[in-house]
Amino acid sequence: MKLKPLLLAVAVIGGLTGPTIAADLRIGLAEDPDLLDPDQARTFVGRIVFTAMCDKLVDITPDLKLVPQLATDWNWSGDGTVLTMDLRQGVTFQDGTPFNAQAVVDNIDRSQNLPGSKRKSELASVKSVEATGDYKVAFHLASADATLLAQLADRAGMMLSPTAFKKEGAKFSDNPVCSGPYAFKSRVQQDRIVLDKYPGYWNAAAYKFDTVTYLPIPDATVRLANLRSGDLDLIERVSPTDSKTVKDDPGLAYADAVSLGYQGITVNTDNGPASDNPFSKQKLLRQAFSLAIDRDALNQVVFNGDYAPGNQPFPPDSPWYNKVDPIRQRDVAKAKELMKEAGVSSVELDMTVPNDPLNLQIGQVLQSMVGEAGFNLKLKSTEFATMLSEQTAGRFVADLVGWSGRVDPDGNIHEFTTCKGGLNDSKYCNAEVDQLLDGARKTTDVAARKAKYDAADVILNADLPIIYLYHQTWIWAMNKKVTGFVPYPDGMIRLAGVSKS
Repeated sequence: MKLKPLLLAVAVIGGLTGPTIAADLRIGLAEDPDLLDPDQARTFVGRIVFTAMCDKLVDITPDLKLVPQLATDWNWSGDGTVLTMDLRQGVTFQDGTPFNAQAVVDNIDRSQNLPGSKRKSELASVKSVEATGDYKVAFHLASADATLLAQLADRAGMMLSPTAFKKEGAKFSDNPVCSGPYAFKSRVQQDRIVLDKYPGYWNAAAYKFDTVTYLPIPDATVRLANLRSGDLDLIERVSPTDSKTVKDDPGLAYADAVSLGYQGITVNTDNGPASDNPFSKQKLLRQAFSLAIDRDALNQVVFNGDYAPGNQPFPPDSPWYNKVDPIRQRDVAKAKELMKEAGVSSVELDMTVPNDPLNLQIGQVLQSMVGEAGFNLKLKSTEFATMLSEQTAGRFVADLVGWSGRVDPDGNIHEFTTCKGGLNDSKYCNAEVDQLLDGARKTTDVAARKAKYDAADVILNADLPIIYLYHQTWIWAMNKKVTGFVPYPDGMIRLAGVSKS
């Protein structure tokens, strides 16, 4: 058993060796992305690739301010129901199609109406989009939506070539065409994604590499080994246990940023036949399971104390965190009482875990903790994108899965817990939660929004369609020859200004 990690490391390193191109940047990813279509995609690593491929209407700064990208300016009507945007001129998509107001109209229509689009709930407030000039658009909303700009700073705001997506339809992901600095060249599933620099990009001078190659390597130790050997230039999600190794290596540079998101366990409460089991149907059992977890110990054992234990979609240092609902201390006796109240003394439970060593370790620690309360937790390991696909289809009971986080709090909760949320794979549905979270979208008053999120938290922490565990810190490592990298709390790798000597 001890030989397997070493053999895997040798195999992966050997697969990456060979002549390198000086103008190529090689980035190690923790997983393989799912579909390379911003409307259908849902993986974190997919967003990393999109950051180089697909410009958005709006972007963010490292301190989370919204700034122009393809929209150069914007303003709201007095009642907050019309958002008008001025668009950048002289921009083309990577197939030569002009970017203009009609392209924005077509993109939003696709995001709202493409079968299988994961962006529908993000744009639910948008009643229509109107081209009011060649480079001016107006978003007409059914009601005020304080979250819309933040949504347009992510996948809902990524602009794709209308020529390409009208031709390809749902198969657009096989050959995506966007408006960013790097154009899609090729992909081999589970092996690599290669992008070429797009010479017609409006800000091409800020991008220094002829090609960018993304290589999915799930094992964090193997990713780091490839970086140290020179076969990779930059890696994301360094394991906290490897932080000291990176900092002590004179050939490497270290960067980190506290994330906006969370990691937890999504429970199938009503998504098809797989939800027909006691754990899915009885919230008392989910409460018992949560009480059997020592989140502080999980953080210390797996992450060397570098992450933040959590029980909500927002980290404890977030202004949106509900401080009157703090993390409960582990209480195995109380967990057993809740199980008895639910009419059982033990529960058989399957949990799917991504097939990388870190997540497997998390699963094993949880397995040990909840076992003391009477949960026989069986771990099922699978590739991450496959896990998400099965989760969407309802073929799961519980999944160890997280969310990278969004600038606006709505992005961490609405899609996952409202009845028709685009990422609500649990199929949890509570009319009161919907009313609260929909209401939080309709006001820009911070205190009023906070009150609604707090009220929703009380309900969700009783029903537990998602059992929150912790909030991670993004950690990157890179060859010291790579300069100009800026860490962002959203975990994205932005390549403007990045170069390699």
